[in-house]
Amino acid sequence: MWIFLALLLVPLIEIALFIQVGDLIGLWPTLATVILTAIAGTWLLRLQGGDALRRVQHILREGGDPRGPLAHGALILIAGVVLLTPGFFTDAIGFLLLIPAVRNIVIAELARRVVVRTMSQPREAGRGGPGDVIDAEYDVEPPQGQDIPGNSGWTRRD
Repeated sequence: MWIFLALLLVPLIEIALFIQVGDLIGLWPTLATVILTAIAGTWLLRLQGGDALRRVQHILREGGDPRGPLAHGALILIAGVVLLTPGFFTDAIGFLLLIPAVRNIVIAELARRVVVRTMSQPREAGRGGPGDVIDAEYDVEPPQGQDIPGNSGWTRRD
């Protein structure tokens, strides 16, 4: 039901804002503003998205918990999508999501509402687990009924 309301209300809000802003500053300045906010949003998205990716990579290298940076990265991605959507309302939402303090509030609110459940399975004896090293040797054999790879007849070997 919430998605239906959003899909109904957001375009109506955008149309109303386009009419109001166009009436206030004119058609061409309104269109220029929409284009400039899309350009600025794209630039900020690339800047912050790259930073978020580097933070996730750093935390993964250190063996830390990547949930926080991943959540920030997801919200930055959402910000980018709504910034590329033409309109003043969606631009306001997108620019707000690019502010780290706002993202922290959104993440905290979502964390209160989301329940995470995990499942684990006991390790069986003799089965390798994370960190276990299995030493093995192998030979690559062609599938039954096929020639050895690289022996197609199209190349001449002297």
